[in-house]
Amino acid sequence: MQFIIISGLSGAGKSRAGEFLEDAGFYTVDNMPAALMPRFAEMALDGTNSSYERVAMVSDVRGGHDFTPLFQAMDEMEAMGCDCKLLFLEASTQAVIMRYKETRRSHPLAEPGESLESAIRREKKLLEPVRARADYILDSSDFNTTAKLRSALLEMFGETAVTERTFQVTVESFGFKYGIPLDADWVMDVRFLPNPFYVPELRRRTGLDREVADFLDNCRETHEFERRMEDMLRFLLPLYEEEGKSNLVICMGCTGGQHRSVAMAHAVAQMVEKMGYAATEQHRDINRERK
Repeated sequence: MQFIIISGLSGAGKSRAGEFLEDAGFYTVDNMPAALMPRFAEMALDGTNSSYERVAMVSDVRGGHDFTPLFQAMDEMEAMGCDCKLLFLEASTQAVIMRYKETRRSHPLAEPGESLESAIRREKKLLEPVRARADYILDSSDFNTTAKLRSALLEMFGETAVTERTFQVTVESFGFKYGIPLDADWVMDVRFLPNPFYVPELRRRTGLDREVADFLDNCRETHEFERRMEDMLRFLLPLYEEEGKSNLVICMGCTGGQHRSVAMAHAVAQMVEKMGYAATEQHRDINRERK
């Protein structure tokens, strides 16, 4: 069983590291008290929940300034047989100051009237014992994108700790009359295609039926759209993955969400899979028109 304790400077990327590891299959806990860590490990080791095979815990100055309980907890978990490692994230004072200016949040150690630079210096001093105990030290000063942090973590922990590809693509069809899906990243309007709804023998069918697919396949616009869509996917998907995005939601919309959007969403999901990406196909409104 693998436990990764994530600690380090405020503003160095601890939360981002935890989020990435969660996307990669870790059960992530933010700011768990050190005294509870061994109890959690006991529960995880009983084998009743496979979700606890890999666990990442964030521990920092929010839990107190004495890190002796953290070190004792790690020793206790290692005695249980856990593979327990400490990851320490740090960054230059200048980098941390810039990040706090961008987010406009307060430093957790800042006292009234104290400068941000002074609070950072005090935190670095407080965390010296944690840094000395760390199995891994990661300097995020030059990480201006999430992808760089992802790449660094992959290099540190390897494929046994992080899945090789965590980028997922969801392709969803919908009807504009029922509203655009709230989680949409990319919306394509396919109402320019001929509407099978106005063909009596196709009205009660859906875009997953062969007859509807054949109807649309006979249209020049369908082939041109699919060709251009494939070009866009080949261009954009690697960029989204490189940027560190874990899930991309592509939504295809027509009027009722039964015919055109369903057929195109199915075609796009197949394109994505052929390109080597994990794709999930969903059809939100496929049965509304037939109720």
